[in-house]
Amino acid sequence: MKLPVSTEWVLHCATTLAQLEPGATASAKQLAEYYDIPGPYLAKQLQSLVKAGLLAATTGPRGGFRLARPASEITLLQLVEAVDGAASPYECREIRQQGRGALPPEDCRDTCILARKMAEAHDAWRRHLGATTLGGILSELPPTAPARTRSRLTAGR
Repeated sequence: MKLPVSTEWVLHCATTLAQLEPGATASAKQLAEYYDIPGPYLAKQLQSLVKAGLLAATTGPRGGFRLARPASEITLLQLVEAVDGAASPYECREIRQQGRGALPPEDCRDTCILARKMAEAHDAWRRHLGATTLGGILSELPPTAPARTRSRLTAGR
């Protein structure tokens, strides 16, 4: 499965925001500079997270983004689906019924075994991401990471 590069950005930015002090924010510009990624495009992705209720945004000179709820209540699946949707990346087009090797319709009453296996894999992926929270991610970071992140993110602000 291949996800857009923006998915990586969103996951990292949400993890970064989770490391901030409660109530603190970071702007799209700060996050873009922190990761050296395109600011305007990142801002669009972050707005998708706001729309999904995962981030909150404030305006003004000290405005920015913060988590809309505790890190323990935000899953990786929610973040991914907010920007990429929930559709399966595999679409069975029933090619088993085409070409020289076409099976007769009566042999195709059940879902294709390959489509079933791909759906099972997608479901397993979704379950795993759904069981992984930002809080869990934070607990696996080195203990020095949050302070380092806060220091570097706010440098020059």
